[in-house]
Amino acid sequence: MFTGLIEHLGTVTEIVHDEGGCTLTIGDSAPILGDCHIGDSIAVNGACLTVVGFDKEERGGWFKVWLANETLDRTDLGERKVDDQVNLERAMSAHVRFGGHFVQAHVDTTAILIDKTPDGDSVRLLFQLPEPTLERPSLLPYLIPKGYVTIDGTSLTLTAVDDTQRTFGVMLIMHTQDKITLSKKSVGSKVNIEVDMVGKFVEKSVQAALGGGSEPLRGLVEKIVEDVLVKKGLVQQ
Repeated sequence: MFTGLIEHLGTVTEIVHDEGGCTLTIGDSAPILGDCHIGDSIAVNGACLTVVGFDKEERGGWFKVWLANETLDRTDLGERKVDDQVNLERAMSAHVRFGGHFVQAHVDTTAILIDKTPDGDSVRLLFQLPEPTLERPSLLPYLIPKGYVTIDGTSLTLTAVDDTQRTFGVMLIMHTQDKITLSKKSVGSKVNIEVDMVGKFVEKSVQAALGGGSEPLRGLVEKIVEDVLVKKGLVQQ
């Protein structure tokens, strides 16, 4: 589990591809490697990855992660190049303040940055989601103004959502711009998106209830429908 509060910016120093995926080496990472162990989880641009090797001191500290083909298909990590910066966050511990929102670092899809507009010291960013498919349905039901979204691993507040255009917006204050890679991305760039998992749980619970899984909720819905029909004179009380 993660919070979406980026701890550090690392730098891609090596990429090794093979048929099963690829290995990324992330350098300049010493600040987050003090308590690192093989097998630990680190979110890289919002994707939860397993540390398969590390050195806390060599070349400013580095660690290696393995990217399976599923990860390459779901995220933008396959497009990273040597010297690219990436957002890093260690899995949260039980004793830390919880300042962001519940982030699994399981990327749902990617989106495209389509507009970038200064607003005083802040900057407004507008993103567009891909066309939904049977394999990957629309994520728009989980996006609401003032709700949460994770973009490249960063917990951000939604400022606008347009279902017809498949777009959503966020604002970055100056402090956030300095701490993450998102402010440096240009229009047309791809980003990793994870929607708030609470919305997914609510949707599944309601679907189960309406399908007969929860009699109290089903009874409540039936009562509301009955009251509406009585009010409209379509049935007698």
